[in-house]
Amino acid sequence: MKQYDVIVVGAGHAGCEAALAAARMGCETLVFSIALDSVAHMPCSPSVGGIGKGHLVKEIDALGGEMARVTDLTAIQFRRLNTKKGPAVRGTRTQNDKVMYRTLMKHKLELQPNLELKQVLVESLAVEGARVVGVVDQFGVFWGSRAVVLATGTFLHGLIHIGTRSIPSGRAGEFPSDGLADSLQTLGFDLGRMKTGTPARISRGSIDFTRFREQAGDDEPRPFSLVTETIPLPQVPCYIGSTSKRTHELVRSHIHLSPLYNGTIEGVSARYCPSLEDKIMKFPHRDVHQIILEPEGLETEEIYASGTGNSLPYEIQLKLVRSICGLE
Repeated sequence: MKQYDVIVVGAGHAGCEAALAAARMGCETLVFSIALDSVAHMPCSPSVGGIGKGHLVKEIDALGGEMARVTDLTAIQFRRLNTKKGPAVRGTRTQNDKVMYRTLMKHKLELQPNLELKQVLVESLAVEGARVVGVVDQFGVFWGSRAVVLATGTFLHGLIHIGTRSIPSGRAGEFPSDGLADSLQTLGFDLGRMKTGTPARISRGSIDFTRFREQAGDDEPRPFSLVTETIPLPQVPCYIGSTSKRTHELVRSHIHLSPLYNGTIEGVSARYCPSLEDKIMKFPHRDVHQIILEPEGLETEEIYASGTGNSLPYEIQLKLVRSICGLE
């Protein structure tokens, strides 16, 4: 079996950059992904950047990374945030074509010298003494390496909560990584749990866009990457709306069914990605909360309804969506 310099487990944003950086430094690099069609998949909002994250993307670009370049090539809206405030708090955010993004980033990895991609579920770290010497996959095959980078995202003991149901899963429709999580615990690592959420997607044809306010991108898009010269894709708008009194009533009357509030979820929530339940319960003086409809790509009817993410049962989620003006 071939010996590698670096093995990267996981091929999301972090795994892709780690693998490219290692390979470009001359290291024989191997990347494992549970599904090669999910390499660089944008599992949640079809966007890149924002105030803090946009800064990080530009740092990656300055260090020779690929994310900013692929973002610019697949962006369908550029928007400069906080333009009425000082330069320190301004930031770039893009809406991206999700399929184009992952296809292009995967191809970058496929063409990179010193880099191999394999579709395998990693089950455990292989350790000799106090040193990691590789990994073992689900078939019991050992893959040797001088170093291992874990970029596993939400997959370690991953769970999806919808009301009272908890489903083992990495992302929706994908396997969790239970064996690797158990392996880390056996080696003495403490595992915690973090919570994030994503809203249901909505079909474009079911939306009354006249009830929303159009939010166009910048007239003169400013790219993320220092090497980008042109923006190749057509630019499309997002749409802004809001929750209603009925939305808030539905959340409050069914809050006991939310895993966030009945003790099912014990993890720490992402600071800048609050659920709809959190916003309504923690800010009772607010009559409405903003909803943004974001297109998932140029060749799909899927719309991401930012601001509606919650963990309530399916039938309540359906009522929540239909309580929003324009989504009836």
